[in-house]
Amino acid sequence: QVQLVESGGGLVQPGGSLRLSCAASGSIFSIYAMGWYRQAPGKQRELVADIASGGSTTYADSVKGRFTISRDNAKNTVYLQMNSLKPEDTAVYYCNAERVRVGFQGVPRDYWGQGTQVTVSS
Repeated sequence: QVQLVESGGGLVQPGGSLRLSCAASGSIFSIYAMGWYRQAPGKQRELVADIASGGSTTYADSVKGRFTISRDNAKNTVYLQMNSLKPEDTAVYYCNAERVRVGFQGVPRDYWGQGTQVTVSS
């Protein structure tokens, strides 16, 4: 019923920038928070940044000052602007929508996108 469609990944040189987008579609009544996680080969999935419906944000220490998360509540879309990219940012980036309510009486649950590859390399 709910789909998250990510876009914007790719290959970029160190110091470069990328912008990820994730649009949630379906009969969505509300979404508490939307965010981005990443998983590098051999590592656990980790939170990169998230943003609540009211606008409060959380960032991983490793991306503070370089990444900016934003959200368009009317479009159920979240963005991640990534600047000053480093090779250690290389990972599959996953969009997450937390406590999504489908319809007014829907039971809140979380949804994940399929992931988009970000590779930072010269």
